Amino acid sequence: MCAATLLLPFLLLLFLLLSRLWRRGAAALEPAGRAVLITGCDSGFGHLLALRLHRLGFTVFAGCLCPAGDGARRLKREAAAGTGRLRVLQLDVTRARDVLAAKELVLSHLPERGFWGLVNNAGISTFGETGWLSMEKYEKFADVNLLGSIRTTLAFLPLLRKYKGRIVFMSSIIAYFALGNGIYSMTKAAIEKFCDALRLEMKKFGVQVCIIQPGNYARSTKIQPPVSAEEIWNELGEEEKAVYNKEYVQERANFFNSILSEGSTNGNEVVDAMVDALTSPAPKARYMVAKLKEKALVFVCALFPTIVMDSVLSYALSK
Repeated sequence: MCAATLLLPFLLLLFLLLSRLWRRGAAALEPAGRAVLITGCDSGFGHLLALRLHRLGFTVFAGCLCPAGDGARRLKREAAAGTGRLRVLQLDVTRARDVLAAKELVLSHLPERGFWGLVNNAGISTFGETGWLSMEKYEKFADVNLLGSIRTTLAFLPLLRKYKGRIVFMSSIIAYFALGNGIYSMTKAAIEKFCDALRLEMKKFGVQVCIIQPGNYARSTKIQPPVSAEEIWNELGEEEKAVYNKEYVQERANFFNSILSEGSTNGNEVVDAMVDALTSPAPKARYMVAKLKEKALVFVCALFPTIVMDSVLSYALSK
Protein backbone atom coordinates (compact mmCIF):
# COMPACT_ATOMS: atom_id res chain seq x y z
CA MET A 1 0.00 0.00 0.00
CA CYS A 2 2.82 2.39 0.92
CA ALA A 3 4.78 1.56 -2.26
CA ALA A 4 1.70 2.16 -4.40
CA THR A 5 1.15 5.52 -2.74
CA LEU A 6 4.74 6.58 -3.46
CA LEU A 7 4.52 5.34 -7.05
CA LEU A 8 1.33 7.21 -7.87
CA PRO A 9 2.89 10.73 -8.21
CA PHE A 10 5.56 9.37 -10.58
CA LEU A 11 2.95 7.65 -12.75
CA LEU A 12 0.91 10.83 -12.84
CA LEU A 13 3.95 12.88 -13.86
CA LEU A 14 4.81 10.35 -16.59
CA PHE A 15 1.25 10.51 -17.90
CA LEU A 16 1.35 14.31 -18.03
CA LEU A 17 4.68 14.31 -19.88
CA LEU A 18 3.49 11.77 -22.43
CA SER A 19 0.25 13.71 -22.94
CA ARG A 20 2.19 16.91 -23.58
CA LEU A 21 4.50 15.19 -26.06
CA TRP A 22 1.51 13.70 -27.87
CA ARG A 23 -0.20 17.10 -28.04
CA ARG A 24 2.90 18.63 -29.60
CA GLY A 25 3.32 15.86 -32.16
CA ALA A 26 -0.28 15.45 -33.28
CA ALA A 27 -1.50 17.08 -36.47
CA ALA A 28 -3.26 20.43 -36.15
CA LEU A 29 -6.92 20.76 -37.07
CA GLU A 30 -7.81 22.13 -40.51
CA PRO A 31 -10.24 25.06 -39.93
CA ALA A 32 -11.49 25.38 -43.52
CA GLY A 33 -15.03 24.10 -43.97
CA ARG A 34 -15.83 23.98 -40.24
CA ALA A 35 -18.46 26.17 -38.58
CA VAL A 36 -18.28 27.68 -35.09
CA LEU A 37 -21.00 29.61 -33.23
CA ILE A 38 -19.87 32.10 -30.57
CA THR A 39 -22.20 33.88 -28.15
CA GLY A 40 -21.49 37.31 -26.70
CA CYS A 41 -19.51 38.77 -29.61
CA ASP A 42 -20.46 42.42 -29.05
CA SER A 43 -17.17 42.99 -27.21
CA GLY A 44 -14.47 41.32 -25.14
CA PHE A 45 -13.28 37.77 -25.66
CA GLY A 46 -16.15 36.80 -27.95
CA HIS A 47 -15.43 39.69 -30.30
CA LEU A 48 -11.70 38.93 -30.43
CA LEU A 49 -12.35 35.21 -30.92
CA ALA A 50 -14.76 35.79 -33.82
CA LEU A 51 -12.12 37.83 -35.65
CA ARG A 52 -9.35 35.34 -34.87
CA LEU A 53 -11.32 32.27 -36.02
CA HIS A 54 -12.44 34.04 -39.18
CA ARG A 55 -8.82 34.86 -40.06
CA LEU A 56 -7.81 31.26 -39.35
CA GLY A 57 -10.32 30.05 -41.94
CA PHE A 58 -13.32 28.91 -39.89
CA THR A 59 -16.88 29.73 -40.87
CA VAL A 60 -17.94 31.93 -37.94
CA PHE A 61 -21.43 32.69 -36.67
CA ALA A 62 -21.01 35.62 -34.28
CA GLY A 63 -23.95 36.03 -31.91
CA CYS A 64 -24.46 39.62 -30.74
CA LEU A 65 -26.97 40.94 -28.23
CA CYS A 66 -27.07 44.26 -30.10
CA PRO A 67 -26.61 43.63 -33.84
CA ALA A 68 -26.73 47.39 -34.48
CA GLY A 69 -24.04 48.14 -31.87
CA ASP A 70 -20.43 49.17 -32.44
CA GLY A 71 -19.00 45.69 -31.92
CA ALA A 72 -21.42 44.06 -34.34
CA ARG A 73 -20.74 46.75 -36.94
CA ARG A 74 -17.00 46.11 -36.68
CA LEU A 75 -17.60 42.41 -37.25
CA LYS A 76 -19.85 43.18 -40.22
CA ARG A 77 -17.12 45.32 -41.77
CA GLU A 78 -14.72 42.40 -41.39
CA ALA A 79 -17.29 40.10 -42.98
CA ALA A 80 -17.84 42.49 -45.90
CA ALA A 81 -14.11 42.61 -46.60
CA GLY A 82 -13.70 38.84 -46.39
CA THR A 83 -14.99 35.70 -48.05
CA GLY A 84 -18.46 35.53 -46.54
CA ARG A 85 -17.40 33.12 -43.78
CA LEU A 86 -18.31 35.52 -40.96
CA ARG A 87 -21.98 36.08 -40.21
CA VAL A 88 -23.30 38.36 -37.47
CA LEU A 89 -26.64 37.36 -35.96
CA GLN A 90 -28.99 38.56 -33.25
CA LEU A 91 -28.60 36.27 -30.26
CA ASP A 92 -29.94 36.85 -26.77
CA VAL A 93 -29.17 33.58 -24.98
CA THR A 94 -32.05 34.16 -22.54
CA ARG A 95 -34.59 33.95 -25.40
CA ALA A 96 -35.39 30.50 -26.78
CA ARG A 97 -36.60 31.95 -30.07
CA ASP A 98 -33.25 33.67 -30.65
CA VAL A 99 -31.40 30.41 -30.00
CA LEU A 100 -33.66 28.45 -32.35
CA ALA A 101 -33.32 31.13 -35.04
CA ALA A 102 -29.54 30.92 -34.68
CA LYS A 103 -29.71 27.14 -35.13
CA GLU A 104 -31.81 27.51 -38.29
CA LEU A 105 -29.32 30.02 -39.70
CA VAL A 106 -26.40 27.71 -38.97
CA LEU A 107 -28.18 24.75 -40.54
CA SER A 108 -28.95 26.72 -43.70
CA HIS A 109 -25.32 27.85 -44.10
CA LEU A 110 -23.33 24.83 -42.95
CA PRO A 111 -19.96 24.44 -44.73
CA GLU A 112 -18.82 21.10 -46.11
CA ARG A 113 -17.26 19.79 -42.88
CA GLY A 114 -20.27 20.73 -40.79
CA PHE A 115 -20.69 22.21 -37.33
CA TRP A 116 -17.48 22.01 -35.35
CA GLY A 117 -17.76 24.23 -32.32
CA LEU A 118 -20.01 26.05 -29.89
CA VAL A 119 -18.44 28.71 -27.67
CA ASN A 120 -20.65 29.74 -24.74
CA ASN A 121 -19.03 33.08 -24.04
CA ALA A 122 -21.94 35.44 -23.25
CA GLY A 123 -22.00 36.63 -19.66
CA ILE A 124 -22.63 39.53 -17.30
CA SER A 125 -21.11 40.59 -13.99
CA THR A 126 -21.88 42.98 -11.16
CA PHE A 127 -20.69 43.90 -7.67
CA GLY A 128 -22.58 43.72 -4.40
CA GLU A 129 -22.89 41.85 -1.12
CA THR A 130 -25.56 39.17 -0.96
CA GLY A 131 -28.31 41.23 0.65
CA TRP A 132 -27.72 44.24 -1.60
CA LEU A 133 -28.97 42.46 -4.72
CA SER A 134 -32.63 41.90 -5.61
CA MET A 135 -34.15 38.54 -6.46
CA GLU A 136 -34.77 39.86 -9.97
CA LYS A 137 -31.03 40.42 -10.37
CA TYR A 138 -30.24 36.90 -9.20
CA GLU A 139 -32.71 35.52 -11.71
CA LYS A 140 -31.24 37.62 -14.52
CA PHE A 141 -27.69 36.49 -13.78
CA ALA A 142 -28.71 32.84 -13.59
CA ASP A 143 -30.57 33.18 -16.89
CA VAL A 144 -27.67 34.77 -18.77
CA ASN A 145 -24.60 33.10 -17.27
CA LEU A 146 -25.97 29.64 -16.51
CA LEU A 147 -29.27 28.89 -18.21
CA GLY A 148 -28.26 30.81 -21.34
CA SER A 149 -25.26 28.52 -21.83
CA ILE A 150 -27.37 25.44 -21.13
CA ARG A 151 -30.15 26.64 -23.45
CA THR A 152 -27.72 27.14 -26.33
CA THR A 153 -25.89 23.88 -25.66
CA LEU A 154 -29.06 21.79 -25.67
CA ALA A 155 -30.15 23.33 -28.98
CA PHE A 156 -26.85 22.54 -30.73
CA LEU A 157 -26.06 19.22 -29.05
CA PRO A 158 -27.47 17.07 -31.91
CA LEU A 159 -25.23 18.86 -34.42
CA LEU A 160 -22.20 18.57 -32.17
CA ARG A 161 -22.76 14.85 -31.70
CA LYS A 162 -23.20 14.39 -35.45
CA TYR A 163 -19.93 16.11 -36.34
CA LYS A 164 -17.99 15.11 -33.19
CA GLY A 165 -17.28 18.74 -32.41
CA ARG A 166 -16.21 20.85 -29.47
CA ILE A 167 -18.05 22.84 -26.78
CA VAL A 168 -16.19 25.63 -25.01
CA PHE A 169 -17.55 27.35 -21.89
CA MET A 170 -16.37 30.62 -20.40
CA SER A 171 -15.91 30.21 -16.67
CA SER A 172 -13.58 32.11 -14.32
CA ILE A 173 -11.21 31.54 -11.43
CA ILE A 174 -13.93 33.31 -9.42
CA ALA A 175 -15.80 29.97 -9.56
CA TYR A 176 -13.48 28.89 -6.73
CA PHE A 177 -14.03 31.83 -4.37
CA ALA A 178 -16.13 34.97 -3.92
CA LEU A 179 -14.69 38.42 -3.31
CA GLY A 180 -17.38 41.08 -3.65
CA ASN A 181 -19.20 39.50 -6.58
CA GLY A 182 -20.76 36.35 -5.18
CA ILE A 183 -23.58 36.44 -7.71
CA TYR A 184 -21.08 36.04 -10.56
CA SER A 185 -19.10 33.43 -8.65
CA MET A 186 -22.29 31.45 -8.05
CA THR A 187 -23.13 31.20 -11.76
CA LYS A 188 -19.57 30.25 -12.73
CA ALA A 189 -19.39 27.51 -10.09
CA ALA A 190 -22.67 26.14 -11.42
CA ILE A 191 -21.51 26.16 -15.04
CA GLU A 192 -18.36 24.27 -14.00
CA LYS A 193 -20.46 21.44 -12.57
CA PHE A 194 -22.68 21.40 -15.66
CA CYS A 195 -19.54 21.07 -17.81
CA ASP A 196 -18.14 18.27 -15.66
CA ALA A 197 -21.28 16.21 -16.20
CA LEU A 198 -21.50 17.08 -19.90
CA ARG A 199 -17.82 16.30 -20.57
CA LEU A 200 -18.15 12.75 -19.27
CA GLU A 201 -21.44 12.14 -21.08
CA MET A 202 -20.13 13.41 -24.43
CA LYS A 203 -16.99 11.25 -24.51
CA LYS A 204 -18.87 8.33 -26.03
CA PHE A 205 -19.91 10.58 -28.94
CA GLY A 206 -16.45 11.98 -29.58
CA VAL A 207 -17.53 15.47 -28.46
CA GLN A 208 -15.00 17.31 -26.30
CA VAL A 209 -15.96 19.85 -23.65
CA CYS A 210 -13.52 22.52 -22.46
CA ILE A 211 -13.69 25.19 -19.77
CA ILE A 212 -11.81 28.50 -19.97
CA GLN A 213 -10.96 29.99 -16.56
CA PRO A 214 -9.60 33.53 -16.92
CA GLY A 215 -8.20 35.50 -14.04
CA ASN A 216 -8.70 39.25 -13.80
CA TYR A 217 -9.15 40.56 -17.34
CA ALA A 218 -11.64 43.28 -16.43
CA ARG A 219 -9.73 45.89 -18.44
CA SER A 220 -9.87 43.68 -21.54
CA THR A 221 -13.66 43.36 -21.58
CA LYS A 222 -16.78 45.35 -20.82
CA ILE A 223 -18.27 42.70 -18.57
CA GLN A 224 -17.61 44.69 -15.37
CA PRO A 225 -17.39 48.48 -15.50
CA PRO A 226 -16.20 50.42 -12.42
CA VAL A 227 -18.83 50.45 -9.70
CA SER A 228 -20.46 53.54 -8.21
CA ALA A 229 -20.99 53.61 -4.45
CA GLU A 230 -23.71 56.23 -4.89
CA GLU A 231 -25.69 54.04 -7.29
CA ILE A 232 -25.32 51.02 -4.98
CA TRP A 233 -26.54 53.04 -2.00
CA ASN A 234 -29.54 54.41 -3.89
CA GLU A 235 -30.61 50.89 -4.86
CA LEU A 236 -30.44 49.51 -1.31
CA GLY A 237 -33.66 48.83 0.57
CA GLU A 238 -34.38 50.53 3.87
CA GLU A 239 -33.52 47.41 5.87
CA GLU A 240 -30.08 47.21 4.25
CA LYS A 241 -29.46 50.93 4.77
CA ALA A 242 -30.23 50.42 8.46
CA VAL A 243 -27.41 47.84 8.66
CA TYR A 244 -24.79 49.43 6.39
CA ASN A 245 -23.74 53.04 5.96
CA LYS A 246 -22.48 55.03 2.98
CA GLU A 247 -18.90 54.90 4.22
CA TYR A 248 -18.91 51.10 4.24
CA VAL A 249 -20.40 50.93 0.75
CA GLN A 250 -17.80 53.41 -0.48
CA GLU A 251 -14.99 51.34 1.05
CA ARG A 252 -16.24 48.17 -0.63
CA ALA A 253 -16.67 49.96 -3.96
CA ASN A 254 -13.15 51.38 -3.75
CA PHE A 255 -11.77 47.94 -2.95
CA PHE A 256 -13.55 46.33 -5.90
CA ASN A 257 -12.57 49.12 -8.28
CA SER A 258 -8.94 48.73 -7.24
CA ILE A 259 -9.14 45.05 -8.22
CA LEU A 260 -10.67 45.97 -11.58
CA SER A 261 -7.89 48.48 -12.24
CA GLU A 262 -5.29 45.71 -11.85
CA GLY A 263 -6.87 43.59 -14.60
CA SER A 264 -4.83 42.55 -17.62
CA THR A 265 -5.38 44.41 -20.89
CA ASN A 266 -4.18 41.51 -23.04
CA GLY A 267 -7.38 39.67 -23.82
CA ASN A 268 -5.61 37.72 -26.56
CA GLU A 269 -4.07 35.52 -23.86
CA VAL A 270 -7.54 34.16 -23.14
CA VAL A 271 -8.40 33.96 -26.83
CA ASP A 272 -5.26 31.84 -27.38
CA ALA A 273 -6.67 29.31 -24.92
CA MET A 274 -10.06 29.35 -26.61
CA VAL A 275 -8.45 28.74 -30.00
CA ASP A 276 -6.43 25.84 -28.58
CA ALA A 277 -9.61 24.34 -27.13
CA LEU A 278 -11.16 24.42 -30.60
CA THR A 279 -8.17 23.35 -32.68
CA SER A 280 -5.91 21.14 -30.58
CA PRO A 281 -6.05 17.40 -31.36
CA ALA A 282 -6.02 16.85 -27.59
CA PRO A 283 -7.65 19.87 -25.89
CA LYS A 284 -7.46 20.33 -22.15
CA ALA A 285 -10.55 19.95 -19.98
CA ARG A 286 -9.65 23.25 -18.27
CA TYR A 287 -7.56 26.21 -19.35
CA MET A 288 -6.65 28.49 -16.46
CA VAL A 289 -5.33 31.78 -17.84
CA ALA A 290 -4.30 33.78 -14.82
CA LYS A 291 -1.44 35.46 -12.99
CA LEU A 292 0.69 33.39 -10.63
CA LYS A 293 -0.85 34.97 -7.51
CA GLU A 294 -4.35 34.23 -8.85
CA LYS A 295 -3.42 30.60 -9.47
CA ALA A 296 -1.98 30.43 -5.96
CA LEU A 297 -5.28 31.68 -4.56
CA VAL A 298 -7.15 28.95 -6.46
CA PHE A 299 -4.64 26.39 -5.17
CA VAL A 300 -5.22 27.47 -1.57
CA CYS A 301 -8.98 27.38 -2.08
CA ALA A 302 -8.95 23.91 -3.63
CA LEU A 303 -6.55 22.16 -1.28
CA PHE A 304 -6.68 23.89 2.09
CA PRO A 305 -9.49 23.81 4.67
CA THR A 306 -12.20 26.41 4.21
CA ILE A 307 -11.12 28.25 7.34
CA VAL A 308 -7.75 29.00 5.69
CA MET A 309 -9.37 30.46 2.58
CA ASP A 310 -11.84 32.46 4.65
CA SER A 311 -8.94 33.92 6.63
CA VAL A 312 -7.05 34.88 3.46
CA LEU A 313 -10.08 36.57 1.89
CA SER A 314 -11.10 38.28 5.13
CA TYR A 315 -7.61 39.71 5.43
CA ALA A 316 -7.77 40.98 1.84
CA LEU A 317 -11.13 42.63 2.48
CA SER A 318 -9.85 44.25 5.68
CA LYS A 319 -7.07 45.90 3.68
